[in-house]
Amino acid sequence: MNIKRIQSAFLMISISLVLVFFSSCSATKKVTENNSAYLFVYFTGNAKTEEAIRFAISKDGYNYYALNDNKPVIASETISTTGGVRDPHILRAADGKTFYMTVTDLQTANGWDNQAMILLKSTDLVNWTSSKVDISKVFAGFKDVTRVWAPQTIYDAKAKKYMVYFSMLQPGGKDIVYYSYANKDFTALETVPKQLFFSPTKGSCIDADIIEKDGKFHLFLKTEDTADKGIKVAISDKLTSGYVLKEEYVDQTNESVEGSGVFKLNNSDTYILMYDMYRKGKYQFTSSTDLKNFKVIDENVSMNFHPRHGTVLPITKAEAESLIKAYGWFATEGTVKAQSAAIKQNNVIIDIENKKMLLPVKNGTDLKHFDPEFKVNQGATVSPSGAQDFSKQAVKYDFEMGDLGKMSFDVEVAVRNNPSLTGYYADPEILYSNKDNRFHLYPTSDGFHEWSGDYFKSFSSTNLVDWVDDGVLLDLKKDVSWTDVKAWAPAAAEKKINGQYRYFFYYTGDAKIGVATSDHPQGPFTDIGKPLVAAKPNGITRGQIIDPDVFTDPVSGKSYLYYGNGFMVGVELNDDMISVKENTLTVLKPDKTFREGTEVFYRKGKYYFLWSEDDTRSENYRVRYATSTSPLGDFNIPKDNLILAKDPSQGIYGTGHNSVIQIPGTDEWYIVYHRFTIPKGITMGRAAGYNREVCIDRLYFDEEGNIIAAKPTLEGIQPVKR
Repeated sequence: MNIKRIQSAFLMISISLVLVFFSSCSATKKVTENNSAYLFVYFTGNAKTEEAIRFAISKDGYNYYALNDNKPVIASETISTTGGVRDPHILRAADGKTFYMTVTDLQTANGWDNQAMILLKSTDLVNWTSSKVDISKVFAGFKDVTRVWAPQTIYDAKAKKYMVYFSMLQPGGKDIVYYSYANKDFTALETVPKQLFFSPTKGSCIDADIIEKDGKFHLFLKTEDTADKGIKVAISDKLTSGYVLKEEYVDQTNESVEGSGVFKLNNSDTYILMYDMYRKGKYQFTSSTDLKNFKVIDENVSMNFHPRHGTVLPITKAEAESLIKAYGWFATEGTVKAQSAAIKQNNVIIDIENKKMLLPVKNGTDLKHFDPEFKVNQGATVSPSGAQDFSKQAVKYDFEMGDLGKMSFDVEVAVRNNPSLTGYYADPEILYSNKDNRFHLYPTSDGFHEWSGDYFKSFSSTNLVDWVDDGVLLDLKKDVSWTDVKAWAPAAAEKKINGQYRYFFYYTGDAKIGVATSDHPQGPFTDIGKPLVAAKPNGITRGQIIDPDVFTDPVSGKSYLYYGNGFMVGVELNDDMISVKENTLTVLKPDKTFREGTEVFYRKGKYYFLWSEDDTRSENYRVRYATSTSPLGDFNIPKDNLILAKDPSQGIYGTGHNSVIQIPGTDEWYIVYHRFTIPKGITMGRAAGYNREVCIDRLYFDEEGNIIAAKPTLEGIQPVKR
């Protein structure tokens, strides 16, 4: 054995490894110095279409533009075992030119349990290879794992390997942050997961994110203790052990948060800590120079998309240009904004592929002299400027965004009277008041997460098109003693009592029916102090006590209350209109399509009963009807009784929960209903069910009195003349 030869070979190998290490560090440092932009990697929500990897780009780390029209850049079904991915994390490798991405393999439509993560690799940020890692199958000690969440990657310079860290849950335990090393090709995990962080409270911890500063590793994570939820930081001198948790929260809000991500601004000492305020549908940005003290900087931040749990990677100008070339930077929200008060902002449609934009405007807008009032961010320009003639054809606009390039759009402006109200509203009730000769509209206040609205507003009009916001008529938190949640699906009645018009407002509050009274149709209303209906009829065990409707029979003068989800109840009201005649309570029997939203009206000897089928979260939510010879009588259900349904050709979905109005003194009728918001609703999944809009269209009858199926429209109706 030649000892000197062996020693010489060992020395050469050692020198080579050192050179490789310093070469890698040099490459990373060089790229870092050249970084001039940022890549934001994120997903958008819990719907199947939202659980996918999306990209956005920024020049300054504050203002972000979605790439690829905010659509996925990788199809989830091609890389995952579940069909969905969440929590994307991206890392630049030590060589400066390779990129690693990790994502949670989870589609929440199937529940919140999962066993796998996805490892991805790229050399250009556009083309990615992927590998599935099922923890339950790879590691025998974790075969019963029920959650594998939020994997992230960091380079371990000491081990010269890429460390993947993530949280896992096993039956009977807590969510614990573990780590494992990836193999050389970044296609698998090659070491048995070890616990990385030991919580002093023994509570669950998720969504870990590690960044190194001044030789110390800062581990940001979400604590999941019952009374101790938020983002904290643990610090260690070592990457894989010794983390000591600081007591202070670093998130700067009292709202629920998760998915912290930390990155350093290019050529700066400032760090950005961002996190997902998931219950509010918002992202918050904070800044710090010491990773101890953080200040909210939301006023400096803009995004034309709504991200969930993502990460930001500093990139070079060349990398940014490559991404823009591959995907384009213009997205359907907020890249530029037409600010004119005449525009119905929720309904602006941008067709990226065909470079077209539709601006829906309110009734009465002068299309011959209209200025959209486009606003663009600093450094960007738009032309032409000022008022243009949109009455005959679209107008071409050029949007220039400096380094991000130029895009041109043909901008069309059209009067759209649907939706009828500005903003998100649903479950509309309509009333014509003989006291002020105006129409009054009473909807559910919508747009609140999981149907959590707690007040009602009223709107009035003389022509069914131009509506005035009359303000809040009943606030559960201020005006009602017996409930303060779930203000849903109102109904209203005008009744002449002792020669004076009185108004009665029936509503759902926390799955009970309440009633309030007023001398004016727009309120304010005074609640009677207790529920009008708080229990289901005998024998009814399913459904909810919601969706009241009130109907006064023009034949008898008697008034009736209807309600129910999963069952339909009718009961006569006493003369005071705030109590019921219990002995008249009747469980009515529509067909099996009945879900909720009863509406009753009378025309030419027939009582019409309308209801909604399916679920308000479904694109197939729709309206059917039956007739009767009595307000509480048996139903005659026509063979073709579907009278309102979606129209995909117009992008109209989720049409349901209606009311009906007759123009006084005529046989002219209108149906008032809600639909998914356009254009976003059909892509929102479950959230479409609480982001709805109120619309009005004509309702016609044939000679036999059958309702002719109504056609939902984008244009809406023309102003009614009386």
